[in-house]
Amino acid sequence: MLRVLVVDDQFLIRSGLTALLSAAPGIEVAGEAADGEEAVRLAAETRPDVVLMDIRMPGTDGITATERILAEAGAVGGDGDGDGGDGRGGAGRVRPKVLVLTTFDSDEYVFRALRVGASGFLLKDTPPDRLLAAIATVHAGEMLFSPRALQGIIAAYAAPVARDPHPGLAALTPREREVLGLVGAGLSNADIAGRLVLSAATVKTHVHRCMSKLGVSSRAQAVVLAHESGLVTRPS
Repeated sequence: MLRVLVVDDQFLIRSGLTALLSAAPGIEVAGEAADGEEAVRLAAETRPDVVLMDIRMPGTDGITATERILAEAGAVGGDGDGDGGDGRGGAGRVRPKVLVLTTFDSDEYVFRALRVGASGFLLKDTPPDRLLAAIATVHAGEMLFSPRALQGIIAAYAAPVARDPHPGLAALTPREREVLGLVGAGLSNADIAGRLVLSAATVKTHVHRCMSKLGVSSRAQAVVLAHESGLVTRPS
């Protein structure tokens, strides 16, 4: 049973999400939080698999809450893509995936969410079936963004930016650089496997090694690094 923590400061939205999830097969609502502080507390108490996180809330906002939840669950040092298959943090706790769900389609929020380790970003007008599919997707270790959010990421990094190269890039093999570029373009492991004619297991191994060599703690952060490093390969 996939357990989901719902975080939103608006009662009607929070209760609507809870009703939707409660009626979905294979999903259990682990709890409801009305603000960031309550979200951090409930995440520690209930240990959900996925957190549906609002961004703009009174007091502790969703970005800060996401950072604290992942840090307290031992996210630092994990890879966000299974961490060896157990999906757990350093203290043996289940490391939740955070799916940001908001009414604000802002590149600033997307970038901030990515940098603290969120696994996806959707708008609240997302249809129910797509939201349920998104929860399953991020729980499986993939990343997911609304089309508008992904376009914003690509547009922000479309022009080359002068910066020092990441020191870990030199350690990547040509194939790992290719895989990282496709991860940065938003492709799933299955999509990359089909494009490069590799098995999904091989792709996952490449992603795992890339993240280890680059010292990033989530697939989301690997996407940001791929864009910042100019490695993104646009899928045809």
